[in-house]
Amino acid sequence: MDKTSVRRFAVLIAAVINAVLNLVGYQTIPDEFVNDLVAILSCAWFIWAAWKNNYLSKKGQKQKKQLEQAGLN
Repeated sequence: MDKTSVRRFAVLIAAVINAVLNLVGYQTIPDEFVNDLVAILSCAWFIWAAWKNNYLSKKGQKQKKQLEQAGLN
């Protein structure tokens, strides 16, 4: 296995252990931390999606011009 697969498997095992501990009543990660992490990841995802789905970069502006010239926009 490559390093990426090992990392994914390790994260999976940690998530399963965390889920089992939460089921039996042990809170391993504070709710405030989870809420903050979700807020940060949501913000990052929103910015990335806005960047990728709009013609903001120079490359994107060139693509938009080509689409307009071809009548596809």
